Amino acid sequence: MQEELTDAVLVSLRRIIRATSLYSRRLGKETGLTTAQLVVLRQVESHPGVSVSEIARQISLSQATVTTLVKQLESDALLTKRKATADKRRIEIALTTRGQHLLASAPMPLQDSFVKRFTELQSWEQHAIVASLERVAGMMDAQELDAAPMLTGGELASAEPEAAHAAPDRDSLTG
Repeated sequence: MQEELTDAVLVSLRRIIRATSLYSRRLGKETGLTTAQLVVLRQVESHPGVSVSEIARQISLSQATVTTLVKQLESDALLTKRKATADKRRIEIALTTRGQHLLASAPMPLQDSFVKRFTELQSWEQHAIVASLERVAGMMDAQELDAAPMLTGGELASAEPEAAHAAPDRDSLTG
């Protein structure tokens, strides 16, 4: 009985990992973007003229990571940066026409469908899921890992300059 429960947990974890990995691959094939890049583009779309630090705060990523993502998106001609008219020290980020077209055809981030379904659950069920997942994270020695509230297939670490100095490889289960 205990082995069956353990197997059921491991299978469920593997399904979650595979779902995020498959979504990330599909996103990459359809748009050429990573999940993190898509989230940054969507943030810029909903907040035109936003700064890198504001994006970082809104999506819970480090400013260094967002800076790297913005540079990648700018080099792909999906974003532009310009000095603000009111404060020349401030750099504002906006979508290009190409970025707008790409977003129009891009799938929604995987976490959006999860969030929609999660918020439809009753409060007690939401709390039970959070408590269980926090417990699982602790059992995997992952409670101290820094994580953004986005479901990715592991590509985020490549955008993080500090990833080389991180603790255990977060993505070792995705392979």
